[in-house]
Amino acid sequence: MAKDFTLVTFYDLWREYFDHIREAITPLTAEQVALRSAPGQRSIGEIVAHIIAGRAFWLGDFIGETGEELDTLHRWNDPGALTTDVAALVSGLDRSWRYVANLLDRWTPDDMRQTFPHDWRGNHYELSRSWVVWNVLKHDLHHGGELSLALGLQGLQAPDI
Repeated sequence: MAKDFTLVTFYDLWREYFDHIREAITPLTAEQVALRSAPGQRSIGEIVAHIIAGRAFWLGDFIGETGEELDTLHRWNDPGALTTDVAALVSGLDRSWRYVANLLDRWTPDDMRQTFPHDWRGNHYELSRSWVVWNVLKHDLHHGGELSLALGLQGLQAPDI
């Protein structure tokens, strides 16, 4: 029982973190989401799109989950993605989060132990579904921090994370 409570707590806190990111992006203009913390860095919109695409890749493409919520989200890293359309970015965040939440609600402990083959840098790995969930969570945290920095450097309200 304690483990279930702990996981639910972490998932709830992940959702709270996501809400703060969403709240920081929602009032921005197209011009603001096009801003970068420095030349050569992702724009604010590109960071958000990368968060969306990361969720879609790992939970959809990599694990093989499919669904209406992920149909187009994996392409948000592509050149020309709608990275200055604030409404589309917020919708993408919402859609990808709904997908994450639905999977977390559905997966059992046995599901979390299932592994998936992955070759990277000449090494073979068997990555568990629980590792993938952790990877998506840390990806959200990492790029949420990047987003917070980019917003702050532009004098914009950073997420309360």
